[in-house]
Amino acid sequence: MGGGFDRGVFHWFAIVLITLGLIMAQPHVDWLTAYPKDMIVPFADWLNAIMDWLVTHVGWLFMGVSWLLEWPIKGVRVVLQALPWSVTAFLFCLVAYIASGWRLALFTLASCLYMVIIGYWPESMNTLSLVAISVPMALLFGFGLGVWAFYSRRAERAIMPMLDILQTVPAFAYLLLILMLFGFGTVVGLIASVLYSFPPMVRNTIVGLRRVPAEVIESGLMSGATGQQLFWQVRVPSSKRQLLLGINQATMASLSMVIIASIIGGTADIGWEVLSQIRKAQFGESLLAGLVIALMAMVIDRVTSGLATQSGDYENRKGAQSQGWRRLVIAVGGAVAFYALAKLIPVLEIWPRDMEFSPARSMNESLTYLIVNFRKEIEAIKTLAFFFVMLPTKIGLQGSVSPFTWGFELQTWHSLVYAGGMTLIGALCAYRFNAYVAIFVLLFAIFFYFGLTKMPWPALLLIYSFAAWRIGGLRLGLGTFLGLGFIVVTGIWPEAMLSVYLCSIAVIISFILGAGLGIWAAGNATVSAILRPINDTLQTMPLFVILIPFVMIFKIGEFTALLAIIAYAIVPAIRYTEHGLRNLSEGVIEAAEMMGCTKRQMLWSVKIPLALPVMMLGLNQTIMYGIAMLVIAALVGTNGLEQVVYIGLSDGNFGVGLIAGMALAIIAMIADRMTQAWSRNRQSDLDISVT
Repeated sequence: MGGGFDRGVFHWFAIVLITLGLIMAQPHVDWLTAYPKDMIVPFADWLNAIMDWLVTHVGWLFMGVSWLLEWPIKGVRVVLQALPWSVTAFLFCLVAYIASGWRLALFTLASCLYMVIIGYWPESMNTLSLVAISVPMALLFGFGLGVWAFYSRRAERAIMPMLDILQTVPAFAYLLLILMLFGFGTVVGLIASVLYSFPPMVRNTIVGLRRVPAEVIESGLMSGATGQQLFWQVRVPSSKRQLLLGINQATMASLSMVIIASIIGGTADIGWEVLSQIRKAQFGESLLAGLVIALMAMVIDRVTSGLATQSGDYENRKGAQSQGWRRLVIAVGGAVAFYALAKLIPVLEIWPRDMEFSPARSMNESLTYLIVNFRKEIEAIKTLAFFFVMLPTKIGLQGSVSPFTWGFELQTWHSLVYAGGMTLIGALCAYRFNAYVAIFVLLFAIFFYFGLTKMPWPALLLIYSFAAWRIGGLRLGLGTFLGLGFIVVTGIWPEAMLSVYLCSIAVIISFILGAGLGIWAAGNATVSAILRPINDTLQTMPLFVILIPFVMIFKIGEFTALLAIIAYAIVPAIRYTEHGLRNLSEGVIEAAEMMGCTKRQMLWSVKIPLALPVMMLGLNQTIMYGIAMLVIAALVGTNGLEQVVYIGLSDGNFGVGLIAGMALAIIAMIADRMTQAWSRNRQSDLDISVT
């Protein structure tokens, strides 16, 4: 028998009874279903008024900044377009070789040749010009804020919530703000990229500076270093690896914004090419263009990761300077040589149009063949998932069971059997495991019968807030109550529940499938090698492109959005599960082997329990990825907060879009804090640490 009943169990049973009471009172009390309209706080109107004042009185200043920022982007673009593609490709390959050797250099060469042969080299250079300006700006800004937060606890308390908001509020929500202040053009995309990509640099700067060993600092002080010398010659070099990781993440974040930047920038870059092909529903063309961004991201990821790894290696200063000069000479000499060759061999300067190759037509025809010949199977999968999983979660069994969907009418005896069966399962769980598992079963039974979107909002507010309090303490519980209360009083609770319903299903499926694949990869090097490039592609492929095959096959609708979210959110579940299982203490594994554990016992009784804190961090990231993709899914027919954000951008209603974006950020931050708190509690119970 599992653990006994404690006070928390009685609290949960009381909440279950209160929830059932509110559900019974719901038909008789209107405000339990929908928050009264006359009590909605008009935050959106206030935000619109503030924005109008800013545009009227300070707009000239922002337009001036926009004009100034256009010049460096144009300058980099002119240089990249003027250089022969062979020169640029040589320099990229040289950097890749320095970072990680011949394999990465060959992969970089293959990536460059792909961009050239497929006909997207000029567009790729335009994208790179935006990244070349946005990334340094993000790094400088992020490093400065990170240093400030490192030295000032008060600054850190102000900066960290700002980072959470910027990383969780959908980019669409603040694009309208940037548009209204800076005008339409490339600079809007630049600023959006900077806002989205500098937070990782801040976080890694803080972590890196704090992880400098105390003995290193003491050694610097004993050498007579001043405060400035101690920082630049001791702290920064010692945290170089973490800083390079920040550069890596900031660059990847910047690349992930290029398509969204193209929506408002309107420049002839890869993002715009992807977007234009998506609008034409051209699967092959959009996928080939999206693969360019994926390849760019993978090359940059490997280069920065390689440099970060090298930063831990010791080199004497004289040797490092000598090697640096040699590399510079090779770079300049090679660039000059390729430039001269390009003037002699035109194909090395500009790739001829008649030599370009594109398999887009074959890809489109293959997809069409799949759709035409497997239409019945596709419709069966869609119908089964929608009527038996999605609809009951959304509006409950009481609303979804009908002769048209399930083949019969829901009768009273059906409901009684369901209630009795779920109660019996809960009792068995309490006996076999513990009372908290029984509480989870009862709450699931209530949600699945009545539907998440049909539940009384006070009941959900109570359940979520109490769960946060039990997991993370009073502060998290109060924060959850206030955050969800904000969603209620702004009048967008129904839309929030639509978003939660769709994202929850996607996250659960993603985590179960991803954890399964991660377990498989952890025990099989071949599977791990196969999954890594797939994960890289899914994580770096523009979110819009991920939608295309699902839209082409399953048409517009919530099921299509669900599949797209799963395809994107499954990656962290795979990676964190594999990482957690591969990095367990060897001593614990050896002890379990000496006790005679079978492979099955080793996995389920030793490895997974120990790796669970890391896997929960994977769940955390799966939720974040799911919410990020949810906003893009608004383009294929969802009706939650993500649709409100998109409508706000389309209609020029800054207040409505930002409020909906803030609501999504609140949901994301609550999920983030709860999963992190659970992971910390689990680590404390197991007396382990996660790196």
